[in-house]
Amino acid sequence: MRTRMPGLYRGHSPLRRRCDVVEAWTVLAFALLLLVVAPLAGTATGRWAYGEAKSMSVAQHAERHRVRAEVLGRSEGALPSAQAGGQHAYRATVRWTEDGGGARTARVRVRAGTAPGEVVDVWLDSRGRPVGRPMDDTTVWQHALTMGVGAAGGAVLLVLLGHFAVRRVALRRRLAEWDRAWAWTEPLWTHRNV
Repeated sequence: MRTRMPGLYRGHSPLRRRCDVVEAWTVLAFALLLLVVAPLAGTATGRWAYGEAKSMSVAQHAERHRVRAEVLGRSEGALPSAQAGGQHAYRATVRWTEDGGGARTARVRVRAGTAPGEVVDVWLDSRGRPVGRPMDDTTVWQHALTMGVGAAGGAVLLVLLGHFAVRRVALRRRLAEWDRAWAWTEPLWTHRNV
């Protein structure tokens, strides 16, 4: 027993219009785009984003180094922020000793609840300025997955918008064809001369 996709049947039918056939073929094309092109776009974008983020992570690890610093105290009027991995952080003054023996201080973000006298990790760039910690592998993968899913979602959205536009045009043509057919058939049914 064979089943046929509506609108793709090649036989002659007086009820089948050309716009129905075109619409049926475009549904098939859009399904193929959704199932093949959108995942490929997401995969390609994710691989590109992974490569970019991985090279940035390697560069950050090469440029930055970590020192152990002692918390001297919280900065005056320091309000909490949620920029430390989703946890509240405060600006605090910390002190560390450089390789040459000199002590340095800086204001950096520390976790909420860090007391004066505790030792925290501070990341410094090549000039000795405090910076954020370099990206780790988890952050690289999160970035790649986010970009890949966003690209696949964007491709799906474009395909669905295209499908919606084709269906609108097909509906307009179908209604116009029905109007023309009714204009030809209506006088025969109502026996009215126009």
